[in-house]
Amino acid sequence: MSEATPRQFVAVLDFGAQYGQLIARRVRDLHVYSEIVPCDIPADELAAMGPSALILSGGPASVYAEDAPTVDSAIFELGLPVLGFCYGHQTMAVALGGEVAHSEVGEYGPATIVRDGESALFAGTPEEQTVWMSHRDAVSRVPEGFVVTSHTDVCPVASMECAERKLFSTQFHPEVRHTEHGRTLLENFLFGVCGLEATWTMDNIIDEKVAEIRALVGDRKVILGLSGGVDSSVVAALVHRAIGDQLTCVFVNHGMLRKGEPEMVEEVFRDQFQVPLVHVHAEQRYERLLAGVTEPEEKRRRIGSEFWKVFFDEAQRIGGVEMLAQGTIYPDIIESGARKTGGKASTIKSHHNLIPFPEGVHFDLIEPLDHFFKDEVRELGVALGLPDRMVYRQPFPGPGLAIRIIGEVTSEKLEVLKSADAIVREELDAYNERLFEETGERNSEHSCWQYFAVLPDIRSVGVMGDERTYARPVIVRAVESSDAMTADWAKLPYDVLGKISSRIVAEVPGVNRVVYDVTPKPPATIEWE
Repeated sequence: MSEATPRQFVAVLDFGAQYGQLIARRVRDLHVYSEIVPCDIPADELAAMGPSALILSGGPASVYAEDAPTVDSAIFELGLPVLGFCYGHQTMAVALGGEVAHSEVGEYGPATIVRDGESALFAGTPEEQTVWMSHRDAVSRVPEGFVVTSHTDVCPVASMECAERKLFSTQFHPEVRHTEHGRTLLENFLFGVCGLEATWTMDNIIDEKVAEIRALVGDRKVILGLSGGVDSSVVAALVHRAIGDQLTCVFVNHGMLRKGEPEMVEEVFRDQFQVPLVHVHAEQRYERLLAGVTEPEEKRRRIGSEFWKVFFDEAQRIGGVEMLAQGTIYPDIIESGARKTGGKASTIKSHHNLIPFPEGVHFDLIEPLDHFFKDEVRELGVALGLPDRMVYRQPFPGPGLAIRIIGEVTSEKLEVLKSADAIVREELDAYNERLFEETGERNSEHSCWQYFAVLPDIRSVGVMGDERTYARPVIVRAVESSDAMTADWAKLPYDVLGKISSRIVAEVPGVNRVVYDVTPKPPATIEWE
């Protein structure tokens, strides 16, 4: 747990759940802070963290499997309110003396539960309601002191509770949108049962983080590698609010950003925020570095290695730097440090070992966003005054356009791709805005989540102005997704595709054909390289 963790917080014990991060996010959506911890954390270690309540996640294992993840049963003696979902429901039953059996019939997807009597967890919800199930094992006998609070035709214990000890559990998943009253159940647990307050707001978060950063940094100098991306931009704005000119941002311009982005970085941080900014024009350096390189992983390696060389050269020129700020966010440390082994999450690891410090050089690391999810980082950016075009910037690979150019990267290809990509983004930005005006939702299921142009290493025959051409095609990629784990190609109207195509061919010299990628992920990836 971070030093600035609020006193009021919910610990989510992770049993390897598909929805583990989602649970934590749903709690935070209700303005209560939450953190994910390993399911096998010892009760005394958990108590030392000072949680206000516990949630036990689901998981893929059977509670009776030889390598099934277990929970320290002493956590139920800490006097804390506990809410278990799915596997968490079953492991609570077994840990407290109940039984779980393998059902002949499983439940997967929507199911109708019927309430059995009154329950604080179900307050304000109908007697019958649709929930989301995903199980074959089920509780067959509740522990002593527990009562059944709902059932389905298949599952006799869809939920149970020991209200006196504030122990509640459900076989279904309240955290997913498909459970129609799931948000109400979470509200009932957090505010009705636990008596928590919805105090985790952006204004409070900024005040707490500013105080934490000031205490951590003291009078030391801090350096930050600013890319123009969401995470590094929010870190820059936050750290600068805390320590002012003790922070220097280094913007390494490798020449492979999208059209207009270097200018945006200058405008926002130098002009709007008055942040000390070093803009390193390394475009020619990278052009020489990538000459003749066609293999995508080699492009990535060279671009990443060269960034750190340029960055540490600048740090040496600045002098006196003792700390390095980074835009590491919560999913980064969960996914890279909390490996799932047998359904358990291991201890989160430091990111220090990912930074190739030169021999004899070491900076203390400051990662003020390391317990924030991406959507929270964006909210924080808005609250700090960053412009929407930066806060809601699409995902963009670190190597930039180099991996959207198939084959060798040249200045001529970069110019073509930057111009074509700008048109794609301009037209689909407008398309998304029209959808928002029609639906009132930014995340309409029909809107584009990510969209860009790709330049393949081929030419094609065309006819322009009654003359034969032999020029480059451009590939347009537009996908619908929420988390990039899976994605489907965007079903764009023909008139939108037609306008994109006609504009690119008319406005971008050297292009005579536009094609649209209609492959989902999987089997494809979102990026081409």
